[in-house]
Amino acid sequence: MKVSDIYNLGKSQAELDFVDINILEDIPLFLDPFFLGSRNDKWSINASRTVKSFFQKVIDLIISGREAEAKLLFEHLHEPNSTCLGMSIGVPRGRGVGNNDADKIYESLLHSRAIQTGLVQDIEDNVLFIDNFGKDKLSDMTTNIITKHLIEYTKSQCFLHNISLTQNTPSGYYWDSSSESWLTEYTDMLVVDNKKILLVPKGIVSFAKSYTPERYLQHYVLNFLQNEHLQLNTLLVEKRANGTKYVTKKKILEEIPSDKKDFLRKFTIDHPEVLEEFKSYDNLESLKNLEFSEINLKQVKESLINRLQKTPAGKESADEFHNLIIGILELIFYPHLLNPIKEFKRHNGRKRIDITFDNGAKEGIFYRFSNNMQIPCSYIFVECKNYSTEIANPELDQLGGRFSTNNGKVGFLICRKIDDENLFIERCKDTFKDGRGLIIPLTDKDIVDLLNNYNDWDYTYTEKYLSNIVRKITIG
Repeated sequence: MKVSDIYNLGKSQAELDFVDINILEDIPLFLDPFFLGSRNDKWSINASRTVKSFFQKVIDLIISGREAEAKLLFEHLHEPNSTCLGMSIGVPRGRGVGNNDADKIYESLLHSRAIQTGLVQDIEDNVLFIDNFGKDKLSDMTTNIITKHLIEYTKSQCFLHNISLTQNTPSGYYWDSSSESWLTEYTDMLVVDNKKILLVPKGIVSFAKSYTPERYLQHYVLNFLQNEHLQLNTLLVEKRANGTKYVTKKKILEEIPSDKKDFLRKFTIDHPEVLEEFKSYDNLESLKNLEFSEINLKQVKESLINRLQKTPAGKESADEFHNLIIGILELIFYPHLLNPIKEFKRHNGRKRIDITFDNGAKEGIFYRFSNNMQIPCSYIFVECKNYSTEIANPELDQLGGRFSTNNGKVGFLICRKIDDENLFIERCKDTFKDGRGLIIPLTDKDIVDLLNNYNDWDYTYTEKYLSNIVRKITIG
């Protein structure tokens, strides 16, 4: 049964920021530290730093000869089943890193020239060069290391969706980068049928197909060797009828030993620049909603529009409107905006913001705000006003007053309608010209338009729609 069903959230995967796991079986998705490190949202950056902290500590201890201390760091790599991600069949049982596996991985690291030569620098490099180490073990190691981050994320999502937590629950060990040690604590956690559950942001999971020895060999190492054989004019070089010389990857593979990881280790020591090129690959994208589950997005969009139009304006329906908007924004803006947090407290609780999103955009308008327009926007703020009356200056001032250089100066003011759109845009212009930030108004009409034209595989319409609004506010 999925988390959304257990807690009657009434939301599809497209309206949720976390992977809507079935707690009775694993989903073949992985926490890939290479993919995690490519993300630029705050949550991913902090989690990635924790992973790097752990593995750098391991490397430092091994290289300095403190092998016993290094081995102790592997004692808390267990078989996690709290995320329900991985390759298990049936009931999740964490087929990744067990106690014996952790010992084997450590011994492989200890005796591998890949460590001594500096070949292995990041935890994901183990997949390329360490024997009997695959994406399942890498994912489980990563889960153990960033458990604290996953606990905090789970708490925020449960608060967002009004899911009760169990108090004073043992967290299990997690890596603390400040003390460079494994810690554990008692904290509030999501517990279902006596099983601890960790929710995982859907924007950070992958099929772990990018950082693999197969891809490294096929698309980088063999490409290099093809060029090398052509330059040296070896016996593997063939000629086409028109005289063009070529070398097939098949012929090169016939010359490579059967132990592919051993070959990759030796090759990369001689040609580290090829590994650097492989690691610089940056065309990594979060999975689409349709890749998580077989949902009918047309039906989801129609349902959201219908619910929006049936939700009455006014204080009595404010919570219903607020909850609905969270799901709509999650659908429309994923994967650019992530990790929605409800009623984020600022200034010791004196000021509240309805919703904040981490800005994880690597392209598009949310990326251009900071990189082209020089508007700080690590977070995007959202205020929902289910008013039956016109939005006035106080509401604009309320949102603008919560902006800051450190956290961001971009926000959405979402309301049911605006009678005089030109006047409202002029008010947003004043806020922007005064340097107080960029406020983007969205009404029911805007939201319906964005939903009707939403495409899970093409962000073009949303991008153009928002750009037109922003242009009216920032130009002229």
